[in-house]
Amino acid sequence: MAKMIHSMIRVLEEVRSVSFYVQAFGLEVAERLDFETFTLVYLSNAESEFELELTVNKGREEAYDLGTGYGHLAVSVSDLDAEHKRLTDLGLNPGKIVEFNRDGVLLARFFFITDPDGYKIEVLARHGRFK
Repeated sequence: MAKMIHSMIRVLEEVRSVSFYVQAFGLEVAERLDFETFTLVYLSNAESEFELELTVNKGREEAYDLGTGYGHLAVSVSDLDAEHKRLTDLGLNPGKIVEFNRDGVLLARFFFITDPDGYKIEVLARHGRFK
């Protein structure tokens, strides 16, 4: 059976993106691989073995077109309200907290935040299937 190990996104500025993911989600650089034309930065933390791979193409100056196919990454947290406040206090501008119900039953509480390159990240309260 396959095991999901990472997701890759292209970012324009390494330092800016790493700083965002460190501040927002407590990720740390697990490995940095520098090549002639690009750099790969793998970010992770003790919460999960899953990693986020940032690809930085050297010499690129224009923002990436995210297109219509990209949806979002998702992370779960134990205290959604505290995380929302922390991210707000850091000036990272999280969206409003939303409650998603079906037939009167809470399915999810979440908000979205956008990284410096325009990628959306859904921050979900640990509940139900979102552990």
